[in-house]
Amino acid sequence: MKGTLAVLGEVDGVGAAAFLRDGQLDDLLIDAPDDRIRPGAIFRARATRPMKGQGGLILSSPQGPLFFRQAKGIASGQRLIVQAATYAEGGKATPITDRIVFKSRFCLVTPGAPGLNISRDIKDEERRVELRTLCDAEMGDDGLGIVLRSVCAEADDDAVLDDLLEMLALARQVMSEPVDGDEELLLDGPDAQTLAWRDWPVADQADADDGAFERHGLHEAIAASRRANVPLGGSAHMYVEPTRAFVAVDVNTGGDTSPAAGLKANIAAIRALPRALRLRGLGGQIVVDAAPMPKKDRRQIEQVARLAFKADAIETSLVGWTPLGHLELQRKRERLPLSESLR
Repeated sequence: MKGTLAVLGEVDGVGAAAFLRDGQLDDLLIDAPDDRIRPGAIFRARATRPMKGQGGLILSSPQGPLFFRQAKGIASGQRLIVQAATYAEGGKATPITDRIVFKSRFCLVTPGAPGLNISRDIKDEERRVELRTLCDAEMGDDGLGIVLRSVCAEADDDAVLDDLLEMLALARQVMSEPVDGDEELLLDGPDAQTLAWRDWPVADQADADDGAFERHGLHEAIAASRRANVPLGGSAHMYVEPTRAFVAVDVNTGGDTSPAAGLKANIAAIRALPRALRLRGLGGQIVVDAAPMPKKDRRQIEQVARLAFKADAIETSLVGWTPLGHLELQRKRERLPLSESLR
């Protein structure tokens, strides 16, 4: 089918959401197990012990240990309101921040950072004025800031205002909780279907009826995403394999022995890599073992990588090339690996 389709349902009894583009699975969100802390969860936590040599601090929470990197001036036993920033690596404490953000489809509410900001992607000055007028009346003196997301450019004013009022009420409720109190989960992180509503573009069609995943053949597509091999067209392919230290990406030309085979395979691999990482839920350090090519072609690969990851919603930084010719990237751990979501 042509166009986009959002599918909501379950995979092996776990809540999930899938986004198809022209019949191909383009994005996949699956609920994390109950024993994992979701990014966005807000806690009242207690400082326990410093991490000497790392400049960090371990905090305790009802759902397990938390790791706070910027921890100067915090005494043992002190209570803080903090938010889970990313998923934890296996066996480690969940990274957190004290810069709380309440995020929804149309807006972000930022306690402690007052003011109204409108996404730079909204270029229409008339629309910016309309949005500012819409929100001015809701700006209080309680230290809550508002950021309007780019989706507001084409959104209905009533939808934007309703969403804003709901998020302001939620932020006021959570931030009014006393800091001095028992350790507590104040707000859970969003599940897969909430994230889909919040972050995905509006699809041409949607299917949330029973059996939706089976109806659109998504179980087969998900099974393919659990395999390491990713076809790149022709005989070229790459393997995307997570290790404990990093995600290894091995690019191969296959049976193509032409002089430009390495460059063509590497370009195809970098263009396909954001989708491959999204579907597998992979982040952290990414190391790409590129197919053989001249050093002069590295700049072209870097340009392709910047464009490919700019269009991806998950923050990914291009680090550079190693002496062995590997391309390194750093990607935020916003998702749990598919292998951990579906055990």
